[in-house]
Amino acid sequence: MKTVNKLFCGFSGLLLMAVITVNAGRPYFRVAQTVNDSLEHKNFNADSAKNSPEIKENSIIDEVIWVVGDEPILKSNVEMMRMQGEAEGVKFQGDPDCSIPEQLAIQKLFLHQAAIDSIEVTESEVSQGIDDQINYWIQLIGSREKLEEYRKMTITQIRQQMHDDFKNQQLIRKEREELVKDIKVTPAQVRAYFKNLPEDSIPFVPTEVEVQVITRQPKISKDETERIKEQLRDFTKRVNDGETSFSTLARLYSEDPGSARQGGELGYIGRGMLDPAFANVAFNLTDPKKISKIVETEFGFHIIQLIDKRGDKINCRHILLKPTVSEEALQSASLRLDSIADDIRANKFSFESAASYLSDDKDTKSNFGLMANSSETGRTSRFQMKDLPSEIARVVDTLKVGQISSAFTMVNAKGKKQACIVKLKSRIDGHRATITEDFQVMQNLVTKKEKENAIHDWVVNKIKKTYVKMNDRYKDCKFEYEGWVK
Repeated sequence: MKTVNKLFCGFSGLLLMAVITVNAGRPYFRVAQTVNDSLEHKNFNADSAKNSPEIKENSIIDEVIWVVGDEPILKSNVEMMRMQGEAEGVKFQGDPDCSIPEQLAIQKLFLHQAAIDSIEVTESEVSQGIDDQINYWIQLIGSREKLEEYRKMTITQIRQQMHDDFKNQQLIRKEREELVKDIKVTPAQVRAYFKNLPEDSIPFVPTEVEVQVITRQPKISKDETERIKEQLRDFTKRVNDGETSFSTLARLYSEDPGSARQGGELGYIGRGMLDPAFANVAFNLTDPKKISKIVETEFGFHIIQLIDKRGDKINCRHILLKPTVSEEALQSASLRLDSIADDIRANKFSFESAASYLSDDKDTKSNFGLMANSSETGRTSRFQMKDLPSEIARVVDTLKVGQISSAFTMVNAKGKKQACIVKLKSRIDGHRATITEDFQVMQNLVTKKEKENAIHDWVVNKIKKTYVKMNDRYKDCKFEYEGWVK
């Protein structure tokens, strides 16, 4: 089972939430019309910025407090993020009025470099990431309704508001990974670091667990499947009859929020980035005027319309409809898992065998149900409790090693309800790291520090080459990176 990638936990999560609020409630600023929104076509250097016309204060509504290259940072962005931080109980490093605009400026540096390096983020990545993030927020706050009440928006509106900012965050993440992809540390470096580390500075390794899981996806009734297919057949007929366009129907009805706002368009994308069933149909389309047959994937049911082919990539539109899972089906799946758990406890077969042959979780069944924890530093079977999906963490916290849970329900990374049972395979209590027992932990720590140093040096060097102008009141700030004040 893939864990939800919590890209925006902590500060970055706050950043996205704050930008959503700013975008939702802020009027259009006249200054925004003077700035080219596309970083790809900018000459992002000091000379071009110095020769650009100066923005007069009396021509704008909001106040431009910084300019990085030719990208403005508005006072309202900073104020909204600061207020959001206070509401969330987040403590900013140093003076928020200094640290927040610096963070926004750093983002602009990374986005510019991402454009230079041709870093790409597909619509499917954005859509999946937004769904993961919204599901995570729902887990934290308790329900979709509470999230909508807190944000004062519907889930659909939240998705739409998140799109561009989330895509930028993904671009930044990929660019950071690109900058440090070749950094490795040797065992000798790890040992030297550990040897010179004061005893009270040796990292504490939190409690870690290994968890095995078996999932059952509730069966969709034939009536519900037929209802979805009939609706998609109706969409196809309406487009073929000239009653409406495919893109209009996608905006109105598609349940893929990332592409729906683009009229169902996915953008140019390779076969490997698509669900195999979807890709097989999409890449066989030849006539943009024709609509595909109905395609079933793990996300739901689709119809597809070709836009263009370019080399080994395709650009197409699609409409996704997701069948609704009934409570009866969910209850039936849970009862089936409870029966499986009883048989395992009675030694009729092992948890590992049940996971391999009976689980619906494609990510874990080939590994005897063992969950994998993927991160920037690698892949491991060990999880800290905070890294587990919250529903699983709550159950695991009540188990002893070797114990199997009762069935429970959760929402998976694709936003689908499913029934689960878990087994706590191992638990390593929190302790001070040792070089013999926790070499991987120490190696990850040293690698992380080396990457942080490399990123810091890159930012400092990028600042030197970039035009930066700020209001005088910020020039006495104590910034994390040197070189902002010129």
